[in-house]
Amino acid sequence: MAESAELTRGGPEVLTRAIPVDLKNPAHMDLTQAVQEGLPEGAHAQEGTHDAPEAPATAATPAQVARAEAGELWISRLLRGGAMCSGALFLTSLALEALPRSENVHVVIDVLRKGAASALLVTPVVRLVVAGTTLGIRGEWKYALYAAGVLGLLALAVGAGLHA
Repeated sequence: MAESAELTRGGPEVLTRAIPVDLKNPAHMDLTQAVQEGLPEGAHAQEGTHDAPEAPATAATPAQVARAEAGELWISRLLRGGAMCSGALFLTSLALEALPRSENVHVVIDVLRKGAASALLVTPVVRLVVAGTTLGIRGEWKYALYAAGVLGLLALAVGAGLHA
């Protein structure tokens, strides 16, 4: 116990299963030194001191940026619209509670509440469809295939649930 206390008091070393681990990040240390030496924030004080591979920088074209922003705008509109639609249906069903009790009013309230719940459940699924489509349009096939896979699993789960 005294040994582990010594290791943790001394600095950034931590005792993990009796093996001391140094938690210093060389890239963070380079950035700290660069800032202290007055170098620009993106410049490294000591080149080649970290082992992380550097990906070549590619600038996004204005068309790619516009497509990405349009996709995000569609998704935000979709989520906002789904939430508003569900909320309006539920609030309408609550307002109908003030009417005198009859079978017709009860049926309308039930339909409105089921519609509100369905809108809340369907909205994220439609968002996934829109996101997968916009990712495919932007050429990000890997993530578009992930979205298609999730939709396929959802369809499989719903289909299996309906037949059970």
